[in-house]
Order: sequence, then C-alpha cells, then structure tokens
Amino acid sequence: MGSGQSASGTDGGNRRWLMLALGTAAQTSSFAFVYGLPYLIPVLRRSEGLDLARAGILVACPTVGLLLALYAWGAATDRYGERVVLGSGLALSTLALTGALLVHGLVLLGLMFALAGAAGASVSAASGRVVLGWFAPEQRGLAMGIRQTSTPLGMLVAAVSMPPLAAAYGLRGALVFVTALSAVMAVLVAALVVDPPRPPAVGPGGSRPPSPYRHAATLWRIHGSAALMVWPQFTVGAFGLVFLTDVRHWSPVAAGQLMAVGQGLAAACRIGAGSWSDAVGSRLRPMRVLAVAVGALSLLLAGFAEWWPAATAVVVLIALCGLSASTNGLSFTSVAELAGPHWAGRALGVQNIGQNLTASLAPPVVGAIITSAGYGAAFACAAGCALAAIAVVPVNAAQVGL
Repeated sequence: MGSGQSASGTDGGNRRWLMLALGTAAQTSSFAFVYGLPYLIPVLRRSEGLDLARAGILVACPTVGLLLALYAWGAATDRYGERVVLGSGLALSTLALTGALLVHGLVLLGLMFALAGAAGASVSAASGRVVLGWFAPEQRGLAMGIRQTSTPLGMLVAAVSMPPLAAAYGLRGALVFVTALSAVMAVLVAALVVDPPRPPAVGPGGSRPPSPYRHAATLWRIHGSAALMVWPQFTVGAFGLVFLTDVRHWSPVAAGQLMAVGQGLAAACRIGAGSWSDAVGSRLRPMRVLAVAVGALSLLLAGFAEWWPAATAVVVLIALCGLSASTNGLSFTSVAELAGPHWAGRALGVQNIGQNLTASLAPPVVGAIITSAGYGAAFACAAGCALAAIAVVPVNAAQVGL
C-alpha cells in the first residue's frame, strides 16, 4: 500500500479523531446543500414553474460551480494549508446561500447555487487532506471511509429535513436551514482545525517533488473509474425520490424518509469498504468487486423497477443507493497515497473535478432519459457506467499495494 502521506496520525493522539470529526462534519454540511437539492425537485417544479429537465439543470448548478473551482482550491490547500481554505470557503458559501434567499427564477437561483457550490469546493479539496494527514497508512482506509460518509450523511440530512421544511415553509425555508449549517461549520473549522504536520520538500534546493502524473497513467485511470461510478450513485440519489413519488405514488415526505434510510446504508457501506481495504492491503481490488455489485443491481432495476411488487423494488433501490456510494473513499485514498503530501491537494482536486463533472451532467441527462424513455433506460445507463468502471480501474494497481 502506498505511503505518500506522512504517518503523523500515530503521534496525533485524540487530535486526529477531532480532525476527522471536523472534516466529516464540514463536508456533510456542504453536501447537505450541494447534493441535497434533488430532494427539493417537487417544490422547485411547483414554486418556480419548472419541468423535470429544467429542475435537473438547477439541481446541477452547485456541482458545476464546484467542479470549476476544485483545482484552484486544491492548489490553495497545498500552498496555504487546510484550515485557511476550509474557513474561508465555508464563509463564502454562506454568503452565496444568503444571496439565494433573496432571488427568484432559474437564472438567478442557478447563479447563486453555482457560486455556493464553487465556495463549497474548498471543503472537498481540504477536508480529505486534513484526515489523511493525521492518520497512518494502516488506518487511512477506515479514516477516509468515515470522512467520505459525509456525502450520504449530507444527503440523509437533506432527505430528512428538506421535504418537510419545503412543505411547511417553501423553498426559502429549506435554504435557510443549509445556510445556517454552513455558517456554523465556518466558525467551528476556523476555531478548531489544526493543519497536519507535513514532511519537508525533497529534491535539489528543497524543491517540490515532481508531478505524480508525469510518467504513469495510474492516477488518470483511478480518476476515470471513480467518475464512472458517480453516474449510478447520482441516478438513484437524484431520482430515487422522484421514482417513488411519480411511479410508486408515495408522498414526498415518505419518499424522503425512505431515501434517508438508503443514505444511512451508503454511509455504512463507505466505512465498511474502507475497513475492508485496510484489511486486504488494497484500495482498488475491493473497488472492482463493488462495481460488479452496483452494475448487477442497476441491471435488475432496469429490467423490473416499474413492474416489481413495491416491497421488492424498494429493497433493491435502497441496496443500490447504499452500494453505489461505497467506492468513493477507496478511490480518494488511493489517489492521495499515490500523489503524496505535496501533490495531494491538487490530485484530490482533479479527482473531485471528474466526479463532480459526472455529477453535474447526471441530473439533466438522466431527467431527459426518464422523460423520453422511462426509468428502465435510466437504470440501464447506470449499469453500463458501473460495468465500464471495472475495466478502467488499473489492473496492475494491486501490484503496488493499491
């Protein structure tokens, strides 16, 4: 297994667990907005007069802003440290969300959502470095698995809170909630986050180590496979609730509660996958196995989702919701370990760009597929991406312990 990051976690005592908790909480608060907007699709369609495709475009705006800013935030993290980037990014995100409370319409809301997503990209770039910098290699899979629960936990928080808040107080009521979360976390990380110790730069004159992308395609293949695995995750994450309301005729609140169960399972799967990778000394072998499972479940839903008995369809849908999110921490950990501590911020930025590019494309494209061909076609497309990821994961990565 790679050892690019320093094993400072062995000397960090209880501080490393506090850093893990802060990084996870910061990412959860950010993702409650960025990836929680799909749970507001019903109220967006009603209050803003949008069809499903236009609502999908609005839902994609935060991830568009996020992917445009990720590399810059990663470079800032490598240069200025995690604490500065986390605090300033969350503060800017809070300001943009406050602006979203004051505007209406597809264009202005989309602009504010994109700016909030761009500011929130700081959390994606820096919080993973905080966690990995404080933990030794033999614990990084578990630590990153816990940190990566922030995506499903953010979706869980949104699924539980946003539909009832939107039902009671409208779109602005739900947005006030995520704005408050962002403000609280900005204060906490600025006050409590401590940058992990880093080894000194090596090379002639103490220069930074050369780019890890220079001589091998391994990192690019990990980026590509991780991006492919985002498509099934966002197919079920963004449209699972709509499937339950439109096809199964559930209420938005009940559907949101069920999707929250799926996101809880996703969090557990990420922790389990991380522990598995520590136990077997490989990040990518478990990733390939999980991609097979995601492809199989997606194919099952593609063939039978609209005709199965309700209980069967719900069980498969929730299982896919959990497993489709399970590989994220594995790919992030392997990227950071290969890149090393002086390039990890930028490498994780590139990783996030690929994943969030897929995440920004998925809602409008999947919405259009559902509109024209139905949910079966959408789940079939998700299955194809998962199966393609199996081929893209580096075959020889296991030889270097990944």
